[in-house]
Amino acid sequence: MPTLRSSTLGISIERAWQEVYAYAADPANMPQWAAGLGNGFERDGDDWLFRDLGGNPARVRFTPPNPYGVLDHDVFPAGQDPVHVAMRVMPNGDGAEVTFLLIETPGMSNADYQRDAAAVMKDLQTLKAILEG
Repeated sequence: MPTLRSSTLGISIERAWQEVYAYAADPANMPQWAAGLGNGFERDGDDWLFRDLGGNPARVRFTPPNPYGVLDHDVFPAGQDPVHVAMRVMPNGDGAEVTFLLIETPGMSNADYQRDAAAVMKDLQTLKAILEG
């Protein structure tokens, strides 16, 4: 498979990076800030079940807690290939920088890619508002 288009999306948050990481790494907090992923999150062993934006069932598996700020997760949409999401929280002065690597999926239209980028940025802005509020 050829290399696909990608964008690193990010936001600065005026809060200690460890606090940002602790909040964002807790899947129970996802409904409060990650509307772009879906809703109805319920724990199922090490995974979380949810409904995607189209109302379809899906599963997400998060990287175990770690001291590096890694928030990677794999999304398993029903009937589709899994999607790996690379996400990080890094120190930035006394605050944090949160980054999300958006990679297009094969066959994705430009409009869909732009829609996904906008949804990710909205979620990151919500995370910022919660943690700075």
